[in-house]
Amino acid sequence: MTGAGKDHEDEVAVRVGGIVVDPRSQVPVVILRAVHEPSLYLPIFIGGLEATAIATVLAEVALPRPMTHDLMVSLLAHLDARVERVTVTRLEEGTFYAEIALLDQLDAKIVVDARPSDGIALALRVGAPLFVLKGVMAEAGAVSDPELEEEPAGGASPDDATQSDADVEDGPAVLAEDDDVRLEDLEPEDFGKYKM
Repeated sequence: MTGAGKDHEDEVAVRVGGIVVDPRSQVPVVILRAVHEPSLYLPIFIGGLEATAIATVLAEVALPRPMTHDLMVSLLAHLDARVERVTVTRLEEGTFYAEIALLDQLDAKIVVDARPSDGIALALRVGAPLFVLKGVMAEAGAVSDPELEEEPAGGASPDDATQSDADVEDGPAVLAEDDDVRLEDLEPEDFGKYKM
C-alpha cells in the first residue's frame, strides 16, 4: 500500500516503555508511553517472537546471526530506502494495526501496512520515531497512577539523558531502563481485552 502518512497533529509521539507479561494469559505486552505525557500509555499484546525481537534491542543484545527485523534493515539499506516513522493507526475488533512510512532513494514516501510489533521492532533497530493516532490512544490507552509514576528520563536511549521536543521525531523510540513500566503500575482491566 502506498500513500501519505497521517498529520502530526493527529498523533501522539510514543516510546517503548518496556515489555511485560499479562498475568492471566502469560502473553507479552509491549507498553508504548507518550513522550510528552509519560503517565499515558498504550498496552499492545504481541507474540513471543516479536517480544524477543523488541527485547534484544532494548537490552542491546548482539546476536551472532540476523533476526528477521535485522534482515529487513539490511534489505532496506541495500535498496537505499529508510524508515521515516512507524504509526499505530487503528484498533479493530481487538486487533491493532500500524503503518511503516518508508522513503526511497528519491525521497518518495511508501506506506506499508504492518503489525505494530513488527513496526516497533524495525523502528527500534533504525532509530525511527513511533507514533499512535490520538483516536487509538483515546480508545485503548490508559493513564498510570501519578503517585507511582517516576520522573521521565526524556532520553532516547539508555545512554541519552535528555531529548528536546524538536528531537522527538529524529531519535530512537526507547525509554531509559529506569523508566520501564512495572507490571504493578498497570491496571488489570487493561489486560485481556485485545487480540494478538
